[in-house]
Amino acid sequence: MPFAIVKTGAVSAPKGRGSSGRFCPGWASLARVSLVLALALSPLAPALAEPAPAAQATSLEALEITSAKGVVTFEVEVARTDEQRTNGLMYRKSLGERAGMLFDFKVDQPVYMWMKNTYIPLDMLFIRADGSIARIAAMTTPLSTQTISSGEPVRAVLEIAGGQARKLGIAAGDRVAHPVFSGK
Repeated sequence: MPFAIVKTGAVSAPKGRGSSGRFCPGWASLARVSLVLALALSPLAPALAEPAPAAQATSLEALEITSAKGVVTFEVEVARTDEQRTNGLMYRKSLGERAGMLFDFKVDQPVYMWMKNTYIPLDMLFIRADGSIARIAAMTTPLSTQTISSGEPVRAVLEIAGGQARKLGIAAGDRVAHPVFSGK
């Protein structure tokens, strides 16, 4: 989204009748108030007040994980586009126990994730094309720009609320069922 940088400071009075052309505090105040009102009443005001929300999937899809404890079902958003994958779960303040986001990279590849602008801890499940979990990065650090590696080529990453993998008994080697994976 385009934006403008507005510098505040002294504003000179307009030259002309009744003005010496010197700094005029009244004009500066009027200019600042006008600027604040213009921004506040602008349709862009909500967009300027908070960071841009993540590009979200339009619907939720069921995803199942078969672990030693049984089958666990999640309702996930699927990030299929570059924009959705880039934004992920940024700026979210919460995530339900059985909610998440599945990042589909379309082909097996080494994947590097980070937690920039992500306010909640997450468990990242790195998943191979056959649906098997290659590794889990548990309780990732909110707002960190440290990279988190898949450790090997993977097809997708599932992000769920931090601590849920351990709580639900999900481990490396478990199977994920979703249309993204060939081993559905």
